[in-house]
Amino acid sequence: MLSADPVTEFRHAWLPHITCEGLTRLVDLLEKSSPLLIHGSFTRAMPMGCLASHIAWNHPNTRHLNHEAGVVWLTKVAGLNPATSSVILAWDAAGRGDFELRSRLLDACREGRHAAPEPEPVAC
Repeated sequence: MLSADPVTEFRHAWLPHITCEGLTRLVDLLEKSSPLLIHGSFTRAMPMGCLASHIAWNHPNTRHLNHEAGVVWLTKVAGLNPATSSVILAWDAAGRGDFELRSRLLDACREGRHAAPEPEPVAC
């Protein structure tokens, strides 16, 4: 069962599947509070996407996808249900104003950069 804490879920269920390129992208977007990192939907106008979409656009199994990339990455690569993911629920509920969530996710990304090797590709 997934943790109700979004950062715990992020560390245990997301990070093992994120590429170094994806982590670098997330760190950059979170540090800058980039308007390209959105809440409330997976994508708007390319290249605007949520956490999962930016991760997916930087993953070998899903980088060829557009609007559906985040959902496919969550379900097929990370093995998560987007409707019940505490990361997705907290991210969408928080909006741009939850600096604590952003800060904790940024810290987890920075730690993750040094922790794990590149994930193995998964058939999608």
